[in-house]
Amino acid sequence: MPWIFIWFADEWANFLERIGRGESSEEDFKESSSDTLELRFWVSYRGQTLARTVRGMMYYRRALMLQSYLEKRYLGGIEDGYSAAEYIDTQGYQLSPDARAQADLKFTYVVSCQIYGQQKQRKAPEAADIALLMQRNEALRVAFIHEEDSVSSDGHAIKEYHSKLVKADIHGKDQEIYSIKLPGNPKLGEGKPENQNHAIIFTRGDAVQTIDMNQDNYLEEAMKMRNLLEEFRGSHGIRYPTILGVREHVFTGSVSSLASFMSKQETSFVTLGQRVLAYLKVRMHYGHPDVFDRIFHITRGGISKASRVINISEDIYAGFNSTLRQGNITHHEYIQVGKGRDVGLNQIALFEGKVAGGNGEQVLSRDVYRLGQLFDFFRMLTFFYTTVGFYVCTMMTVWTVYIFLYGRVYLALSGLDYSISRKARFLGNTALDAALNAQFLVQIGIFTAVPMIMGFILELGLMKAIFSFITMQLQFCSVFFTFSLGTRTHYFGRTILHGGAKYRATGRGFVVRHIKFADNYRLYSRSHFVKALEVALLLIVYIAYGYTKGGSSSFILLTISSWFMVMSWLFAPYIFNPSGFEWQKTVEDFDDWTNWLFYKGGVGVRGENSWESWWDEEQAHIQTFRGRILETILSLRFLLFQYGIVYKLKLTGDNTSLAIYGFSWIVLLVLVLLFKLFTATPKKSTALPTFVRFLQGLLALGIIAAIACLIGFTDFTIADLFASALAFLATGWCILCLSITWKRLVKTLGLWDSVREIARMYDAGMGAIIFSPIVFFSWFPFVSTFQSRILFNQAFSRGLEISLILAGNKANQES
Repeated sequence: MPWIFIWFADEWANFLERIGRGESSEEDFKESSSDTLELRFWVSYRGQTLARTVRGMMYYRRALMLQSYLEKRYLGGIEDGYSAAEYIDTQGYQLSPDARAQADLKFTYVVSCQIYGQQKQRKAPEAADIALLMQRNEALRVAFIHEEDSVSSDGHAIKEYHSKLVKADIHGKDQEIYSIKLPGNPKLGEGKPENQNHAIIFTRGDAVQTIDMNQDNYLEEAMKMRNLLEEFRGSHGIRYPTILGVREHVFTGSVSSLASFMSKQETSFVTLGQRVLAYLKVRMHYGHPDVFDRIFHITRGGISKASRVINISEDIYAGFNSTLRQGNITHHEYIQVGKGRDVGLNQIALFEGKVAGGNGEQVLSRDVYRLGQLFDFFRMLTFFYTTVGFYVCTMMTVWTVYIFLYGRVYLALSGLDYSISRKARFLGNTALDAALNAQFLVQIGIFTAVPMIMGFILELGLMKAIFSFITMQLQFCSVFFTFSLGTRTHYFGRTILHGGAKYRATGRGFVVRHIKFADNYRLYSRSHFVKALEVALLLIVYIAYGYTKGGSSSFILLTISSWFMVMSWLFAPYIFNPSGFEWQKTVEDFDDWTNWLFYKGGVGVRGENSWESWWDEEQAHIQTFRGRILETILSLRFLLFQYGIVYKLKLTGDNTSLAIYGFSWIVLLVLVLLFKLFTATPKKSTALPTFVRFLQGLLALGIIAAIACLIGFTDFTIADLFASALAFLATGWCILCLSITWKRLVKTLGLWDSVREIARMYDAGMGAIIFSPIVFFSWFPFVSTFQSRILFNQAFSRGLEISLILAGNKANQES
């Protein structure tokens, strides 16, 4: 990663000075391995790695040693074998045996790594790195699950499972401290909470702080831990606290605009939000710096729940568990712990998808039901909004757009909008006219940023808050928040309909790598692209057939926010994609996209390599009969387009007979048969491939001639041709959705191959619509530079440019 040396240029110079090197590059370290280990630690401390977390947590031990040492000096204590001059040294406390013993009595750090034993057996480099961390930190312990094969009394081979705790001995080898035989495989539920549950028995003392692997700490904050633990004895209402909430300092905000948005949003949530929630006694366990009353929780079910699927958001269930058992959760802002957030759009989308799916499962859980039954009215309302209610309101916000547009399209296709508006003007009923022309004055996605803006005002002052808000707008924060709105709505709604939320690994790397077009399409196709194109179709139909008193200006004011949502959902993944508009990357993305789209699937072929495999994976969530019924009902909305547009054609005139609608279905059936004929590919073993191609050519000429005659000798117009295409496009998608929903029945009828080819055609069309603007803007070299400078900081932009230089013209070299 050569860009990291530029990103932290000043720190790199300090590092070279500290290890006694002059001007050195990465290649110099490869030639001389003496300082390579220090270089690895230096790089790790600038990412979201276990090494950084271990260093941060070990500050607690240093703080305890320093406090013990200084207090003993203040009280006039005499220590063994050291002179006063040695005590004056800033590192003297680390040499004091009394200070070290006192710290070891008070502090133990247990890293729970389930697969550490497996990594050691296969001699993985990760195991060696964890062992190195134990050697450098004598208070570090590692808990893992050990599996071994044994033979039962009746001669059958069985697996035995042990939960083990190890540390590094004086020779740097693993020394086993405890080994507890388990009755079976402990991983029955979700991996993360099970990992916590198996290791909590190795902790000791009255308090335990849970820490994620993407966190950090600071020595000055570690000095405050003694004050925080005294809060367990303080007065915080009727009962003593059972969870001490701690705020987080997000240290990844300077990476890019996306990281800045997430950092500021998170800061508002862990300060303003948690402060208010704790005051209203509805704060739950939202973050992992929280300190638990260990005795309270291990006697009441543990610090997290691990039921598979339903407890995918295991953090908050600890708060539910504590509150249901008459616990008290507080929040304290005088101490903080470092936190690394996601810094790339794909990482953020996966994280928000996981949280939204987890909230969908919370709606179905008994914990939320019981809390709702036990809270008083006002506390229940606050609890609702701060947990599942936020996602319910988010989903209702998007639903409002759909309901509004479908309502306007219905009025436009039926002609009611014109008659109602005319009657309102005749009667002077301006209120009704204003209601019909209701406008989205504020872009819907910006509502999620309101708490963040209030946090700016309180923390920075009004003027700095205004400048920060303007800067964020220039970095397209509205596009990001609108896109996140769609992410939360999709995963929350799908979990409500079908269940089956799952943990999504996001990764915590610095995202400099360009994300391929096909990767983005796979991730966002069903969550954003399909929904955005549906809204675009509604807007086009409304503009084509709707009536508004103010003409085009009223149309623009009425639909501008909806168009903004469409553009955000379609193009945000490429706006925030490093090198998203670089021509060479665009060409490579197109080749990769076409290879993926037309590659045949099969057994063992993953969705990343084949469209067919990905398409099958996208249908896996539809499993229950209830889900199929609900999907069928929702899919029927697409039939509105054909039913309304067919009576608006010039060819049909004022005829409203139902036979016209029936005839349109006959036309659609003919189009499907023509599609089958055009996509029919003769086998290589047959002797008629050329003849089949000749017939397909004649058929294409015949269709063109038929359309020309229809336009020339009837009232059918070119506008009617486009209108019919829109209507049949929506109906075809409806049939496709119904076929996927009732997959087993369609396979029985032998139509599944045809459905799959039609689905491939739809995905190819959607990809072409999205890809075309990217190709256009990639023609202009300044667009890519403008994107990097606007969306990323200067060091990030330089890192991108250097990575391109180092990569060279790869495509030409390969050719």
